[in-house]
Amino acid sequence: MRVVRGGITAPQGFQAAGVHCGIKKKKAKDLALVVSDQEGPIAGVFTTNQIVAAPVVIDRLHLRHGIGRAIIVNSGNANACTGHEGLAAAEEMATLVAARLGVAREKVFVGSTGVIGQPLPIACIRAGIPLLMRRLRRGGGTEAAQAIMTTDLKVKQVAVKGTIGGRTVTVGGMAKGSGMIHPNMATLLAYLTTDARIAQPCLQQALRTAVDQSFNCISVDGDTSTNDMVLCLANGLAGNAMIEADTSDARLFQRLLNAACLSLALQVCRDGEGVTKVVQVLVTGARTDDDARRVARAIATSCLVKTALFGQDANWGRIMAAVGRSGVPLDPEQITLAFDGVTMVKAGVGCGAQAERRIERIFHRKEFTISVDLGLGHGNARFWMTDLSYDYVKINASYRS
Repeated sequence: MRVVRGGITAPQGFQAAGVHCGIKKKKAKDLALVVSDQEGPIAGVFTTNQIVAAPVVIDRLHLRHGIGRAIIVNSGNANACTGHEGLAAAEEMATLVAARLGVAREKVFVGSTGVIGQPLPIACIRAGIPLLMRRLRRGGGTEAAQAIMTTDLKVKQVAVKGTIGGRTVTVGGMAKGSGMIHPNMATLLAYLTTDARIAQPCLQQALRTAVDQSFNCISVDGDTSTNDMVLCLANGLAGNAMIEADTSDARLFQRLLNAACLSLALQVCRDGEGVTKVVQVLVTGARTDDDARRVARAIATSCLVKTALFGQDANWGRIMAAVGRSGVPLDPEQITLAFDGVTMVKAGVGCGAQAERRIERIFHRKEFTISVDLGLGHGNARFWMTDLSYDYVKINASYRS
């Protein structure tokens, strides 16, 4: 497996474009389109928020057919809490692209991101789609990734290649996410493409597994959006034998998809709103993997831990408190806590001033690892968290302006 250039259009048979159509006040790109040369299976995972945006409603319906050809995404407006008009606008986005491609509307998927509660200016999108179609090209992945950004500071793209059944298979992707990031699928907008030939149920299973190990393991602020989704579209142009579930080829594909999703997830963390630190939380020695995930999640979503990270305050007691409130049965005397390999707690007790001085230096690093060994079994989990800064408050206090 190797990392390559090209982002979402790196796999064979994909084109993309991004334009400014007038949704955003500034002339930044706000409308993206990704099109496959031929239709193929598509998989999706969506927000668990009970209040969902119109594109999520539409895409869930389209996913029942399991076949995709194109994905259109706007930024600057979430098209959430917009009632029947919002649903009609999302449907029109799909219909307009489908008509241009000569395919059924159910083969076009829709995404939106931005401010909640404002009517989607569908007239802007209506006018922008012809320009998008004219700009479609193999080299359009970067501008498509730019067009889905909101408070993001950096474009988020990935592409990885591997060999499956003697054929080169590529997975590409793009994502947006900076705030409202929380491990409760989904956590952002992410779109992936692949030229693998793969059965739709296998693709769906692979995407859910990859998401659970990446996007569901990051936390910036504990909020889960109304619009969150991850889609993966395959077109089969790599020419490999059909990938079916529970086979060696499926496991090879899973590695590629896992790598792509994890790369995008960590890019989201590093570009989180006001973020100055990205910290890995590694929990081992739990009775089960699920217990380990619950402990890791408790640490990664703790505002007190996040603010201590920002203040570079080696307040390890906050981490111990988060472990204790995770709801997982524990034996405090079995717990070991370390920072980048420096042990601060052993058998549930702090190791003293000298150890604390050593971890104080670690807290000044931009990236490091918090390791918790519960001493109870073989369960383990990894999460990634960010700090919580003054800038996060500033950005979100004036988001709509």
